Amino acid sequence: MHFRVCLETERFVKMAFMRAFPLIVVAWLLCWLAPVSAWAHQLQCDPCDHAFGKVQIGKSSSYSIKLTNTGNKTVHVLSKSKRGRAFSFGHFPLRVKIRPGASIELPVIFTPKANGHATGVITLVSTAENPRIAMHVEGTGVSSGPELGVTPATLNFGNVTVGSSARLQATLTASNTAVTISSDQSTTSEFAILGLKLPATIPARQSVSVTIQFTPNASGTASAKAGFISNAANSPSVAELTGTGVAPASHDVSLSWDPGGGDPVGYNVYRASAKAGPFQVINTALDASTNYTDYAVVSGATYYYVTTAVNAQGQESGYSNEVQAVIPNK
Repeated sequence: MHFRVCLETERFVKMAFMRAFPLIVVAWLLCWLAPVSAWAHQLQCDPCDHAFGKVQIGKSSSYSIKLTNTGNKTVHVLSKSKRGRAFSFGHFPLRVKIRPGASIELPVIFTPKANGHATGVITLVSTAENPRIAMHVEGTGVSSGPELGVTPATLNFGNVTVGSSARLQATLTASNTAVTISSDQSTTSEFAILGLKLPATIPARQSVSVTIQFTPNASGTASAKAGFISNAANSPSVAELTGTGVAPASHDVSLSWDPGGGDPVGYNVYRASAKAGPFQVINTALDASTNYTDYAVVSGATYYYVTTAVNAQGQESGYSNEVQAVIPNK
């Protein structure tokens, strides 16, 4: 028995496949659009970041962030939280209901507690497809009251010989309004504040100079703070102080002389603290050379020196001519 393929049947199969193909494509497109619809069901913020700018300490600035339900289902805001102690919520009672396409206002308040920049994060948790939304806020606290500035903020005295002193100048400036300084102090006795008669009032936007003195009492690095107590908002105003004490420089006196005649075998060196003596021998044994260094001298003193020659029989000549040596104070 023979079988034969009918051409009409083959054409029917092809037509059936072509009719089925658009159905498959439509079904695939529907599957692809499904997550897009779900993604659109969100809670959106406008703006999601806000800068309050400069706000005086103790005062507040409020701003409302717009929250919009972009989906087709009602969104419920379940909880709210914030990070940053300078920021708080305005009137926003929970639980909040936002219908599809609707918007509400979220009030945020910035109340700076201190000078300087502050940042915060406002977070809401809801039933939206994006259940957690975070909004970033920032602001700067500024003082409206008197402030006392100290410049430079750090004074470095460098190396100073122990027992001596070095001085540097600092400038105290009143900003905004007049500042009255009631007292000043240093955290160590090696640093002293000079030239400021207290109490002292500095007019607004005016300056006065003050002297800081460093007198190291030991070798090594010393550090301290100079503080100025006043009615300023930033009292005490502080300057950082640092310096290094170094040991007094050691001194010596180098002597040299001509050998003279008489075949000497050595020499004695004599020293006095007054012109023309009395002289005392300072070498412990005859010096065979014509050079001698006296290391036992004191800063600020004046000394007088003579030498004598000694021959092989132990006979000593008279004094040579006298020389003077003045030792520096440092």
